[in-house]
Amino acid sequence: MVKKFAMHEEEFICDICYMKVTKLYKSVRNHCPFCLTSKHADINPGDRSHACGGIMYPIDIEQGEKDKYKIVFCCEKCHEIKRNVMADDDNYDLILEIVREKAHKSVKGA
Repeated sequence: MVKKFAMHEEEFICDICYMKVTKLYKSVRNHCPFCLTSKHADINPGDRSHACGGIMYPIDIEQGEKDKYKIVFCCEKCHEIKRNVMADDDNYDLILEIVREKAHKSVKGA
């Protein structure tokens, strides 16, 4: 199956922190830059055709292609894992908290 990218530039109100999230031009914003949560709305990036609608919480940060970092999300409802490139205006305090928590778990598990 070939993934198709749909360009939907839209503002939304976050279901978790209720902040107004502005458009992210030249890309599809699929998560709140304030609390880093997302809504499980896409099958293919930007298509908004997934019926789940669960809240996706950030669980990890990964280095992606071309040195771009990605936020890894897990849906609270169906447990599907999705990744999205970090935006320039994402809450870096929360990103660092995710990285620190992962490092702490790694040390405890060693």
